Amino acid sequence: MRRLAVIFAAASSLALFACSDDSDSDTTTTEASSEAGAGNECTSGKTLEDGVLTIATGNPAYSPWVIDDAPENKEGFEAAVAYAVAEELGFSDANVKWVRTSFDEAIQPGAKNFDFNLQQYSITDERKETVSFSDPYYTTNQAMVGLSDSAAAGASSLADLKSIKFGAQTGTTSLDFISEVIQPETEPYVYDDNAAAKAALEAGQVDAIVVDLPTAFYISAVEIEGSSVIGQFPAGLSGEADEFGLVFDLDNPLVDCVNTALATLKDDGTLAAIEGTWLADETGAPVVSE
Repeated sequence: MRRLAVIFAAASSLALFACSDDSDSDTTTTEASSEAGAGNECTSGKTLEDGVLTIATGNPAYSPWVIDDAPENKEGFEAAVAYAVAEELGFSDANVKWVRTSFDEAIQPGAKNFDFNLQQYSITDERKETVSFSDPYYTTNQAMVGLSDSAAAGASSLADLKSIKFGAQTGTTSLDFISEVIQPETEPYVYDDNAAAKAALEAGQVDAIVVDLPTAFYISAVEIEGSSVIGQFPAGLSGEADEFGLVFDLDNPLVDCVNTALATLKDDGTLAAIEGTWLADETGAPVVSE
């Protein structure tokens, strides 16, 4: 699964442009806008620290989104996306700062310690009441991971899943999908993070866990021996596909700058290239119909 990222942000030297003694005051610029690699005109005055882009991810962050819990290495889908956005906004690698938050912490009301956060946050109307989202940077479906003897193996419809014991991370659209779409007879088991959900699956406490499709393939291929993606759910079951967006403090003016950057990265094929590197299409997972 480990591959070198295809997007490398160009390293820039820092150069300070000072105005001469006889220059007009109109030509004076802020330190942030006059420093190479420290943002562009759009981002000036909109980041937590002048000339620095502060990005948050999970604590810990998991593959294939961030490899080896080290986003600064730019390896993993979301790490690569973050640096591509930063470069498009005019920030060099040296001017990117990483912080960590829990999944729930980042979408709670209140001031943030980041400019934007990416941890596979699905864009929902409920979350929009407390945070702002960028335009989507990735679209995926939900999927089930189970062991070879799982009671959910071989299910082809939602009716086949009514008696299944499911697990999922708290606060996720995967948990919502279990409760609102699958609607099993037993309440789903809820865990603080995916690590706890995976441990429950290995221990036989649940028949299957529900996660996004790329995470499901990674879990089955790398993390849990003897597991497989025993089913994936088409977008039509929940009305639409799951769209991931960057999370910001509510009404943050930086959102418009980032959306412009994302549009460029989509148009020039950068996002597609990153997806191809870190989230290559997988086949063979059975589709569960209504």
